[in-house]
Amino acid sequence: MTKKQCPLFYSVLFLALLEISTIISSCNTSGLSTDTGLKVVAAESFIADIAQNIAGDRLKIETLLPLGVDPHEFEPTPQDVTKVAESNILIINGAGLETWLNIILQNAGGNRQVIEASKGLSARTPRPEEMALLDPAEAANDPHFWLNPNNVIQYVENIRDGLIQADPNGKDIYTLNAENYIQRLRELDDWIKQQVSQIPANQRLLITNHESLGYFADQYGFQIIGTIIPSTSTEASPSAQDIAHLIEKIKSTGAPAIFLETGINPQLADQISQETGINIVKDLYTHFLSDPQGPASDYITMMKYDTTVIVEALK
Repeated sequence: MTKKQCPLFYSVLFLALLEISTIISSCNTSGLSTDTGLKVVAAESFIADIAQNIAGDRLKIETLLPLGVDPHEFEPTPQDVTKVAESNILIINGAGLETWLNIILQNAGGNRQVIEASKGLSARTPRPEEMALLDPAEAANDPHFWLNPNNVIQYVENIRDGLIQADPNGKDIYTLNAENYIQRLRELDDWIKQQVSQIPANQRLLITNHESLGYFADQYGFQIIGTIIPSTSTEASPSAQDIAHLIEKIKSTGAPAIFLETGINPQLADQISQETGINIVKDLYTHFLSDPQGPASDYITMMKYDTTVIVEALK
């Protein structure tokens, strides 16, 4: 190499090294971490989505329950137990939703951090007319907090704090991501209020498969007229008297629709519809997300989809 070529060679080399250094630096400031050594599993898909928004690129949140599986009726397989056994952190809704939790933790063994997303939230007080629909013990223990996005702010704070406890080096990432997601939840609450305002107050009447929309109803001014299953869980079964009472309520109030979650057997709803003429609105997403190409691919999209369906049926 000649003396004239040397300066050019070293200039090119310097620029190449500078570009590589810039790329590495930008990767390190993006929040990406491949060496935290933490395996995080969330029970339900909507919890996993909320947690992933907080974790960002620093952690990968896995989901325990497959899409389409009702958490009330989940029966863990040996593979599910293994997934929990291998985890460092398990994020659950809590409030009694995961009735299978003790069994799976006993079988999984070992130690892991369990983050209860709903911790600190107080169960709603059912309205007097609802008390006739539910067993008193169940009425005071409704676990469906997440169907009011304002409650999900508490979920975010609990998950953020749990992740910081497990991974202190990620504190800044988790804190910033949580702040951003909380702002999106507040915007979602405003959006839902605007949509619901299209429904006259006297037409905000809800009939559901089971008691799941109580927190949603309280926040946005709906009245729960009845449920096919008089329970906060889908594991219960209605009696003939329960169905007869619901039919009477539909006729007396003129409620226009029964709202069913996706995956629910519509047989009883069809029977009620034949006797009352009420419409059946299917495929609400309340307990799990849709696949990525579906209408409820993340928590915020799920809430917008359900709100739109309800508003269109009642306005």
